[in-house]
Order: sequence, then structure tokens, then C-alpha cells
Amino acid sequence: MRVHRAVAVTAIAVLLGVGSAHLSLLPRIAPSVAHAATAETPNIAVAPQYGTTHVYVPRDDFDSFVASLLATFGGTNSKAAVITVTPTPSSTLWQAVSTPVGIFSVFGFQTPVPYPFGAERAGYLVTDMDAAVRAARATGADVLVTPFNDPIGRDAVIQWPGGLIMQLYWHTTPPFYPPLQTIPENRVYVSADRVDAFIRSFLAFSHGKVVSDDAHAPGVEIGRPTDTYRRIRMQSSFGKLTVFVTDGHLPYPYGRETAGYEVANLADTLAKAKAAGVTILVATYSADQRDAAVVQFPGGYIAEIHSPVSK
Repeated sequence: MRVHRAVAVTAIAVLLGVGSAHLSLLPRIAPSVAHAATAETPNIAVAPQYGTTHVYVPRDDFDSFVASLLATFGGTNSKAAVITVTPTPSSTLWQAVSTPVGIFSVFGFQTPVPYPFGAERAGYLVTDMDAAVRAARATGADVLVTPFNDPIGRDAVIQWPGGLIMQLYWHTTPPFYPPLQTIPENRVYVSADRVDAFIRSFLAFSHGKVVSDDAHAPGVEIGRPTDTYRRIRMQSSFGKLTVFVTDGHLPYPYGRETAGYEVANLADTLAKAKAAGVTILVATYSADQRDAAVVQFPGGYIAEIHSPVSK
């Protein structure tokens, strides 16, 4: 769920000012197919800085998680507040964390979490909620939670072919957030059976483009260094999204990390992270012109962190 509600608006306004085996691969999508539906749907995206990563942590780990984020990436946080962020009765401790590499909405529920909340990885700001829901349906998404009102706008939850769940949000008064230093990437693991449908749907909805489509990406990126797999990188006004097409034979923690964050110096960032109680799950490796590692923050949140390889 996105950065919500009346208390959230004030907080965010102040805050922002983030022997080789080969996997079975499907043919690449031709550009004409991938972009066929974009002219049929409105462009309802705003900008990448309006995408928020949603993180649910146990209440006991809430403060340590927020502290570890700030220690790792820098930034600021709002005052924590107890609010309702679902269309049915619930209660959660909420806090917004603004970092140069991404914005986080952190939730520590004090009641059971109503379905399907907790499964959505991010919130995307749209210019028109009704148009966004129509576009989502028209491009192949399921609407899991139909639009509901909140004190500052409206929200909905959608699911793309292949299983990816996102929240859409709209503000009555359009917000203004400055650009991030680097744009985080959604990391989406999709089966070969559903990847074509997912790419067609998401590109048509987002009016995005394929930046790269590598049918033989190095398997070290998914914990299988002797294999290759298919990796598609996409970009739109919603932000970056990387699709990992795999057979599902993934060693832990691959597939558990839902986002990747770009930093200027990976070694320095990991040193700060470890000092703040973050666990390094996958040590630094190099692939696709980046150094990368996978970490776990207090409370269980798993993320990839990377920096460009110096040339």
C-alpha cells in the first residue's frame, strides 16, 4: 500500500524536498507485438519518484527496520502514526521513509492484515483512478480490490498475468515530489508460460519500452552461475522493471527480493548496512556492468543492491 492518508500527505510533503545447463526460453517478443496496445489505452503514469516500495514488518522489528534503511541509504522519515489503510477495518503502524534511492511505506500491522494487502510490492500514482482501472482491465490485469476512498484520494489493487500484484493510488490534490537520485527497479520473477502475456499487458498499461532482452543472461544473477536464463529490462514513467524468466529452480533468496536499489558505491553501502544490523545473504558479484549483492534488513525485508561497474 502506498504512502497514504491525511497524516501521510503532510509527512511526505516535508520528507521529499529515493557444465552449463540452460533454462527453457520463449522467443523474444517482437516490438510490434509488445507495443501493439499502447495507443488504445491512456497514459496515466506520473513519474518514477511517485512509486513507493511497500514493506510489511513485525511490529517488534519496525523501529530497527526503519533505522537500518536510513543508516544504509541515508534520507529522512516521517513521524510514525497508527492508521487504517485498507477498505475494511484494520490498524497498522505506518511510517514513510524517503531515501535517495527510493521511497518506502513501512507497515507494522496491529491487526490481522486483510487479504490481499501485504502481497502488493509497490504503489504507483496515476492521474485518473477510473481510467487506470479500465486500462488495467483492458490490458489483461485482474482488479483484486476495486477502487476505494481514503481521506486524500482513492486506491485499487491489481494483479498482472504471471502473478505480480501492485497498488494504484490517486490524490485529490496532485502531489509534487522531487526526482530521486537513482530509480529503483521492480524485480519480477515470471514463468516462461506467462512472460509474453505479462510483458504485453504491462507495456500496454505503462506505455513503457523494452530496454534490453537478453536470452542468455548470466545465471549468477539468480544464484545459478553455470546456467543462463532470459532477462528483460523495461522502463516507463512508472519507473524501472526487470523480468526474470526462470524455471522456478531458484536457490534462496532469489525470487524473494522484490526490488533492486542503485547506489554510487556498493562496498561503502554494504559496510553501512552491516553496521546497522543488515545481513548479507549473497556476497558481491559482478554481472551486466554492475556489482550487486542481496541483503536482508531487520524484520525480514530482502533487497538487491547494486552499483555500476567503474570503467
